[in-house]
Amino acid sequence: MKQSISLNAARAFIEAHFDEPVTLAQLAALSALSVSRFATVFRQQYGSSPYRYLCGLRIQRAQTLLLEGVPGSVVATEVGFFDQSHFGRHFKRCCGMTPSMFIARAGANAAKHGGVVQTTAPRSASAITSSC
Repeated sequence: MKQSISLNAARAFIEAHFDEPVTLAQLAALSALSVSRFATVFRQQYGSSPYRYLCGLRIQRAQTLLLEGVPGSVVATEVGFFDQSHFGRHFKRCCGMTPSMFIARAGANAAKHGGVVQTTAPRSASAITSSC
């Protein structure tokens, strides 16, 4: 039970600071675990590595920004990726399409539904990270 509480603190930290550099050492310290033990326990508890969980949060926020019309180069830095190329690789790995394809599909769906962008229900970060 105590381990779950300490992991919740690390998870909350990731969610609050997803747009900043986050290290395993920081997260392990919050959880009072060694780095290797933290990584193992986090994966067991949440089904993905801490890094994949972090990337999932970043991609989820990036999708929102892209749908709001923010340019991809700005989105990349806003959500914590090093550059647009880094962002594009992770986006494609997680979503199965490039950010520009995502925007085009959203536009096509909006046109099909009378100008209203219809998206599926927001997926949780854990659902996104399972595909990252």
